[in-house]
Amino acid sequence: MLETALYRYFHYTKFRPGQKEAVTVLLQGQDFMAVLPTGSGKSLCYQLPAYLKDGVVLIVTPLISLMEDQLASLQKNGEKRGVVLNGNLKEEDKIYVLNHLNKYKFVFLSPEMLMQEKVLSRLQSHHIALFVVDEAHCISQWGIDFRPEYRNLKYAKQRLNNPVTLALTATATAKVKEEIKSALLDKDAVEFCDSVDRPNVSLSVLFTRAKLEELKRLLSAATGSVLIYCATRKKVEELYYQLKKDYIVGYYHGGLDSSQRRLLQQQFIQDHLQFLVCTSAFGMGVDKPDIRMVIHYDLPDSLENYMQEIGRSGRDQKDSDAVLLYQLQDEKIHYFMQQQAQQERELFEFQIRHQAVKNLTELQEKWLQQTKIFGKDAFLEKLEQNELEKKKKLEQMLEYIYYKGCRREFLLSYFGENLTKVPNRCCDYHGLAKISVGLKEKEFHFSPKKDAWQEILLKMFKEEK
Repeated sequence: MLETALYRYFHYTKFRPGQKEAVTVLLQGQDFMAVLPTGSGKSLCYQLPAYLKDGVVLIVTPLISLMEDQLASLQKNGEKRGVVLNGNLKEEDKIYVLNHLNKYKFVFLSPEMLMQEKVLSRLQSHHIALFVVDEAHCISQWGIDFRPEYRNLKYAKQRLNNPVTLALTATATAKVKEEIKSALLDKDAVEFCDSVDRPNVSLSVLFTRAKLEELKRLLSAATGSVLIYCATRKKVEELYYQLKKDYIVGYYHGGLDSSQRRLLQQQFIQDHLQFLVCTSAFGMGVDKPDIRMVIHYDLPDSLENYMQEIGRSGRDQKDSDAVLLYQLQDEKIHYFMQQQAQQERELFEFQIRHQAVKNLTELQEKWLQQTKIFGKDAFLEKLEQNELEKKKKLEQMLEYIYYKGCRREFLLSYFGENLTKVPNRCCDYHGLAKISVGLKEKEFHFSPKKDAWQEILLKMFKEEK
């Protein structure tokens, strides 16, 4: 009985939604996709079947920090047969791990590491009990232009003798789910999709012409831990230096070395830092249940990313808040990055078509390999389609900003769900005048919900005159 095994290995008496379904299907030898909210125990979906099956469990994850967090969590529970294969390992250490794979039960690695021939060929000689892709939405989000190795995971799966596969993510639209299935799972795969709704997290957009002042007002009134998301590493550091004199704050982005990232993460988790300014690199797998507020200082580039990031708050199911600060033309940074990506793609396309493949960037070198796998024309077409999709997603993000109705209803509709019950602290549309948990009792005024965005613009121009 699975409940007996659950208690034996984890000392839990009952499963959370989706966990038992995942374990049952995986033990029956079928692929499974689990779309479960942040903090809902996705890791158990592969850890329990790992203890009930012989062989190595491979866990593909997008970030080194996430691998290290998951390994530390296993070790905390007494599991000593885990290892991380990443670029921080010395070559001799990596060789040792590959030569002693039979000593390990859980192997964490990135798609780039998995696709290295010496790694893949060594793994081929071992029985893979389970092939896990964590944060599987990255197959869609990053799997064409940014980290194309995600699109090669099915090839790796075939090389590994088609092990039973588990795809895990917290948010996925119907389109993304289909992409995950197509790129990774067998045709008879089973899926379990819990609601993306987080009723304990209130949703608010604050229109402002003085964003830094509004942020400081929020932070000065905050009583719990707060994450502040920015779009770029440069903005993260700039904002940190603007705040550090007055607040107990740190900053985190992918440009820091691994020891710095671990230190900052631990300081935040242990409440030595109340506020953390970060890029999207922070959050995946971070086990801090009591974040009371997530503030977006910059506009996210998609509703998927927005849902992922606000999902860091209130994992303890207590009331929490998501506040998006919006200043006119905040979207310009994303248009700029999209334009840069388009120029890089167009240059690469010119070089490919004129057989002048030299002085390629690291990313273009990866693209070149993908043209050999998928065909030149097919891959170039995919790159261009991906650019159009990103523009569309940014437009949908802006629609959310200017939406005049219930924000929760808008978000759920985007993910194919219906709002069945309006929580007490739903969103600013429903008259949320206070952010009562992350802030002290203080009036918090939002932009008028009855004004169309065109009217807001006209009013602002009139004020300037």
